[in-house]
Amino acid sequence: MLLENIHPVAAEAFRRAGFEVDLRSRSLSEEELVAELPGVSVLGIRSNTTITPAVLDAAKDLLAVGCFCIGTNQVDLNAAAERGVAVFNAPYSNTRSVVELVMGEIVALARRLTEKTQRMHEGVWDKSAKGSHEVRRRTLGIVGYGNIGTQLSTIAEAFGMRVIFYDTADRLAHGNATRVGSLEQLLAESDVVSIHVDGRPGNAGLFGAEQFAMMKPGAAFINASRGMVVDEIALRDHIRSGHLSGAAIDVFPLEPKAQGDPFDSPLRGLDNVILTPHVGGSTQEAQEGIGHFVSDKLLRFVGAGSTALSVNMPQVAAPQPQGKFRMAYLHQNSPGVLAEINRLLADARVNVVGQSLSTRGEHGYVLTDTDAVLSDDTLSALRRSPQTIWLRTWQL
Repeated sequence: MLLENIHPVAAEAFRRAGFEVDLRSRSLSEEELVAELPGVSVLGIRSNTTITPAVLDAAKDLLAVGCFCIGTNQVDLNAAAERGVAVFNAPYSNTRSVVELVMGEIVALARRLTEKTQRMHEGVWDKSAKGSHEVRRRTLGIVGYGNIGTQLSTIAEAFGMRVIFYDTADRLAHGNATRVGSLEQLLAESDVVSIHVDGRPGNAGLFGAEQFAMMKPGAAFINASRGMVVDEIALRDHIRSGHLSGAAIDVFPLEPKAQGDPFDSPLRGLDNVILTPHVGGSTQEAQEGIGHFVSDKLLRFVGAGSTALSVNMPQVAAPQPQGKFRMAYLHQNSPGVLAEINRLLADARVNVVGQSLSTRGEHGYVLTDTDAVLSDDTLSALRRSPQTIWLRTWQL
């Protein structure tokens, strides 16, 4: 089941692999998911579908969830891991698209293009340089210096901007960018502040009235990360007062579920404010890349047991098939599990031709290739182990 208008290349990949594909153009509520997911092996979502423990409990046939986006905060990753459901995402595929949008917004806000185009549509010729600036030699402050923040840093420098950044993690500066010691310092120095943090709960409410008050008079604010990061009322008040010159917002605390649904925000109708419907990563190039990337990871997991780049499972990159039989075994991470597997294989007089083990937190994952097909008795003995979460097999 693929929700939220995931790019067609994903559906094509699953059909080629023999899957029956159920396409939905919108997100589903928890109640709808509980009703619809029985019988579904793989679920593809974007940012508007929330996967809760109740959903996972109802989805008895679910093997994996693919987030066809960067973020995974819409999925309860711990609950999925406890139930043996692997989760994959696309951490890099739409980075460039987000960066290009933000860079365009920096220029548009500096030139007050929203006002200029509105006046032209109203039939008014307003040829004035008032409030309009070059971005060259102005300071861009980036909050969150990960994949998007670093690429934005590089492109902004090419425009002649001075770049400073703040991140709670230790990050290597790109080009001539300078790390600052505190968020307060960044806000005080920046002509434009752009937010690129993840959706962890600790980032909720990161920007409120206190932080906006610390920004330079006349600065602009951009958020293309997570809607819950920003207090929209506080931002509105600082734009109305003239303290901030403008803003560009692509993400919102509450977003419509489907194309064409009504949208409301306290930021509507404000001068020099760009509002976009969560389209930072919504380019044809990015969505096609995400469609290929996530569907490939899901198919490698379902078809060969590979958990490489899973965000919630021990990571094992499935090697080329060796021998005649492959067994994937997800288990509680406790001493002696690997020894027990190999003891059962030795008792069955089966030779191991390849084996990979990885652990992550409370879980361990073993891929084992053997030179003979394992008997039902051997597999049943392993399934009965108290450490077993699931066991899956393939004939090679």
